[in-house]
Amino acid sequence: MVKSFKIRIGYEFERSLVKTFSLNFFCLWKSLKKRCWSCGSLSVIGWGKQAGKQRLKCKQCGLLFTRIDSTRRLHNRFAWFRKWVLERQTYKTLQRDSGLSKDTLQKTFYYFLNKAPLTPIIHHDNIHLRVDATYFKKFCVVCYQDDLISYTQLFRFSDAERYEEIREDLLNLLNLGLQIASITCDGHKATLKAIKKIMPAVVVQRCLVHIQRMCLLWLTANPTYDAGKQLRALVLMIHRIQTHNDKHYWIQCLSEWEMRFKDFLKEKSYKPETGRYWYKHKLIRRSFLTIKRALPNMFCYLDDSNIPKTTNGIESYFGHLKNHLDLHRGLTKINRINFIKWYIYFRNKSNL
Repeated sequence: MVKSFKIRIGYEFERSLVKTFSLNFFCLWKSLKKRCWSCGSLSVIGWGKQAGKQRLKCKQCGLLFTRIDSTRRLHNRFAWFRKWVLERQTYKTLQRDSGLSKDTLQKTFYYFLNKAPLTPIIHHDNIHLRVDATYFKKFCVVCYQDDLISYTQLFRFSDAERYEEIREDLLNLLNLGLQIASITCDGHKATLKAIKKIMPAVVVQRCLVHIQRMCLLWLTANPTYDAGKQLRALVLMIHRIQTHNDKHYWIQCLSEWEMRFKDFLKEKSYKPETGRYWYKHKLIRRSFLTIKRALPNMFCYLDDSNIPKTTNGIESYFGHLKNHLDLHRGLTKINRINFIKWYIYFRNKSNL
């Protein structure tokens, strides 16, 4: 009696298991089975091809259609999105090449913009960073770019170059395991302060183009005084310094210029009405002091040829980015930020 009862229980369990498996298999088959989008019938058969795609026919209502795969459709349209971001393609051009309407392209591109990816970190020994920022209408982007492979390791969106944020970024780079050998920057106070705080042992190279550009701006193309003319000639020689001998000769010429025009730089003007004093030749003085303060970090590239002496690479990078973004002026602030994320992602991928 007890034995037959046990067999009965096993039989019922086996029947329920087969029943459950059959039900699951039917549900899976039903979900994978092609269904007519008009009447919902599963009585669908193959009926040739149309434009390279499998054409189907509903035996219930006689409708001819092709099966739509939303995942594959997005994957195919992603190629047009990449052209839109990276190749400065307009909606008009993409509409002509893809055969899609402008509304469809916009809807698809806005969908991808909201799915902006993260930027992975690339590790290798002795990374030489270029740090710079570029400003847009309502925000700025601070980039930390690997000079060797032109890869943007990290970037931040902010309203200005702030010491707290740059310090946090440098600390994050160290925590992620990057071995930073040098940093080339434009000499912004916040950047220099953050580097000194977080990475005191890292070599800091001042961008020679920024120094030269600012000094030439203050000295003008045709200086009035001999001091300005001679200092301008020295400024124009900065990029010709290729060896340590060139460096020592140039520094000696700068020291001789300082001794020659020492009193000239100290001349002041006085206004009796206000009782205020100010330096009479402030632009020449400003140019000289800019060079003098940057001098300890101007020629680090002579000791290591891998250290970039300018931030021209990242400046060019920003120029191309702005040219691409200016083509799509109608984007909102959020979409502009997401556009920049995608641009950096695509450029990083192409540089690997």
